[in-house]
Amino acid sequence: MSRPLEGIKVVEVAMWAYVPSCGGMLSDLGADVIKIESHTGDPARALTTGGKAPGAYGFTVQWEIYNRGKRSIAIDLNAEGALDILHKLLDDADVFLTNLLPKARRKMKIDVDDIRARHPNLIIAIGSGQGALGPDAEKGGYDFISFWSRGGVSAAVTPKDYPYPLPMPSGAFGDCTSGASLAAGICAAIIQRDRTGKASVVDGSLLATSLWSMQSKVSSVTLAGVADLPKPGRGMTPNPLVNVYRTSDDRYLALCMLQAQRYWPEFCRTVGREDLVEDPRFATDAARVGNLAECVAILDEVFATKTLEEWKAILSTQSGQWDVVQQPGELHKDVQVLANNYMQEVDYGDGRKLKMVSVPVQFDRAPMKPRPAPEHNADCDAILTSLGYSEDQIIDLKVAGIAY
Repeated sequence: MSRPLEGIKVVEVAMWAYVPSCGGMLSDLGADVIKIESHTGDPARALTTGGKAPGAYGFTVQWEIYNRGKRSIAIDLNAEGALDILHKLLDDADVFLTNLLPKARRKMKIDVDDIRARHPNLIIAIGSGQGALGPDAEKGGYDFISFWSRGGVSAAVTPKDYPYPLPMPSGAFGDCTSGASLAAGICAAIIQRDRTGKASVVDGSLLATSLWSMQSKVSSVTLAGVADLPKPGRGMTPNPLVNVYRTSDDRYLALCMLQAQRYWPEFCRTVGREDLVEDPRFATDAARVGNLAECVAILDEVFATKTLEEWKAILSTQSGQWDVVQQPGELHKDVQVLANNYMQEVDYGDGRKLKMVSVPVQFDRAPMKPRPAPEHNADCDAILTSLGYSEDQIIDLKVAGIAY
């Protein structure tokens, strides 16, 4: 099937995960994404994650998943003459995508005004830590700092009596969310340019995406004039049917029955506690609120009597909303993940295969199949040739240390 961004050319000068994940998403959607790397490559190529050295199990996963489907060319953008190559790449490009800091962009003469002077119809997309304006605009950022910590997520999810703020649940957790947001902005800018002729500068940041993700709490606490809302714990949840319960085999079930009064009678009968339906302590929303700790304690006892598999069979017979608290390693076997092709196996053609998560949108009920990430500088000669450089000129560029 055709991909929606086929015919769109993106030139990426970025590293690590936030902006590269945006480029990877655009690539999955069909864009031709040309990644410009240094002679040593994006440092993500050598990133140790999860205690595993780069290349463990045959892959440096962080590199592969965020740079899928791109083409790679190594250029020293600080070398005299290198900008000629960049500008030739941008001559017929639609998007220039970068996360270089303002100081580095100015030094290389690839800041907004520099690019605009030669490419007035080019969309420029910049991902930053804290935004394009303000006292911290020149400051770098990582998702653990700018998204997770500064953006309030860590403080919000950390239990009240926990000694330290909780760490992120996964590598590049905020990067992925922020990259998807930036990709959406780029797609909107492409439509705007096609409709109006205006080529925008698209700015995204880790901090902005964190605020967007946290906006329900951010707006609420701002309105109330407090630092955070109370964290009452499981025993004092406002609704005992919106809670997590442990099974006899130490697994967990998440209930999310927001309309508690609607589901309470059926739920009680289904779990074998019909006596609770008319129990004056729990018969109404108001009564349950007044006896929350006791109600949760009773449900704790109920769920502790059976295994996860037993409860799955029982709860599937009632209409209230619930699901299993799954481990990350279970997701590739989830029936809905399989049915919707949310994970795709990417064949590298050399005996290696890697399962990647598809972009979280589909077109005509079909997933956008990922493609392998490129080897470092894999497409140098082909790209330079497409720009009109002869074989001798390419050799000269390499001898001069401009290309590799």
